[in-house]
Amino acid sequence: MSVFTGNANPALGQAISQELGVQLGKAEVFQFSNENIFVKLLDTVRERDVYVIQSFTSPVNTSILELLIMMDALKRASAGRITAVIPYFAYGRTDKKDQPRVPITARLLADLITVAGAQRVLTMNLHAGQIQGFFDVPVDELTALGILSRYFVEKKLSDWVVVAPDLGAAKKARDFAERIGASLAVIEKRRQANAGASKVLNVIGEVAGHRAVIFDDEIDTAGSVIGATDVLERAGVHEIYAACTHGVLSGPAIERLRSAAIQEVVMTDTVPLPPEKQLPKITVLSVASLFAEAIHRIHRGVSVGALFR
Repeated sequence: MSVFTGNANPALGQAISQELGVQLGKAEVFQFSNENIFVKLLDTVRERDVYVIQSFTSPVNTSILELLIMMDALKRASAGRITAVIPYFAYGRTDKKDQPRVPITARLLADLITVAGAQRVLTMNLHAGQIQGFFDVPVDELTALGILSRYFVEKKLSDWVVVAPDLGAAKKARDFAERIGASLAVIEKRRQANAGASKVLNVIGEVAGHRAVIFDDEIDTAGSVIGATDVLERAGVHEIYAACTHGVLSGPAIERLRSAAIQEVVMTDTVPLPPEKQLPKITVLSVASLFAEAIHRIHRGVSVGALFR
């Protein structure tokens, strides 16, 4: 087995390799002054089972291209099998043609990854389940549900209600609610075309007097979380938490969370959290051991799905 990482989330790559008990592969991955990306593998990979760890994080398009070029280098260096390990898969929202004359970028990205040399993909909590079907190679999708729910169970607090920030997140929020023994509520909102903004209408479910945790697969600009927080406060919730797998935290997210009436924001390290985005109320849980176990199982030809039974 060989494990390599790009520049998107090297700390997670290092943590995964340590959990596996293998040395992280050596490679030069950098940009020239003209922004062209250069990759050179410094370790032999001939006939090896290779795992390339790269989240699609800021700068997103650079991270994607780094992965594609690294896999091309591996393919040309005669790697035995190449698995693209993508803890956070960007462009997940463009998973269907929901307007005239728009692309399905998630499908395009799947094609690029396959053509570049990936013979298997390992990822976590895709924004839309159908993205798995965009690939012509096997896809293993992990979930951080167990890690996040265990954290809240260990708090030993009561009167939880799990709140889905929109109807699309209701199923995942329901699964989370079942794990922590909570009831479920859903925020009804209307998204405004491509503006990235949304208007919160009301909350469906009993929330007054409860302790709420807003649950979603990712927090991007934090607009949905803040909108949900406002409506929950008005509905009589006395303590509010937020939880997600992917803490993208782009644009005004940090300032919004800083001033929000939220006790704690819990997320995983699929997306790195730079020092300027670290707040006392943000808690980051590691997914390194989960990815390491999945990689170990893939390498040994053992069921990955058995991890979640």
